[in-house]
Amino acid sequence: MKFFPAASGFAIAMVLSTALPAHANAPAESRQQIERIVEKFRVAVVNKDKDSFMKLFLREDITWVASFDDASLERIMARRTDKSLPRPKKIFGGSPREFIEDIAKSAGPLEETFDNVRIDADTDVAQVWFDYSFKAGNYRENWGKEAWHLVRTDDGWKIASVIWSMKLNPEPPPSAGIK
Repeated sequence: MKFFPAASGFAIAMVLSTALPAHANAPAESRQQIERIVEKFRVAVVNKDKDSFMKLFLREDITWVASFDDASLERIMARRTDKSLPRPKKIFGGSPREFIEDIAKSAGPLEETFDNVRIDADTDVAQVWFDYSFKAGNYRENWGKEAWHLVRTDDGWKIASVIWSMKLNPEPPPSAGIK
């Protein structure tokens, strides 16, 4: 093993700190508060709790945009019985309220799961990036990458924008073939 003089130890620490995952750079208190926001989002979806869900956002009219992958758009077109309908748009939007209201209307259990959550923050702004899966019961409807921007307000951290990619499950839900 090579010995590194103390003067180069600082340089090594600087290189290693830039190689750490983004969440390692967030102040501990900010990271913990943001992790709680992520969990509150998940729980509000599971519980179909519109009020708790909406309290997570800076405003109702934040950026709320998804992008379908090309294969999913092709599957949508292939499944259509009316081929004269226009191709669905690659990008679509909405709002947090529309999302949670659709969730609340659903008869069955729904859940959005988050994996590989990365948080980069200081004490006032943050970004969260993760892999998500959206499930209806045991059926994985869609998945992709999701990114949030957050700001710290007088009332705590609030989500200021949500964007995500969307890959639709190529397999229809198990009940789709049952009549």
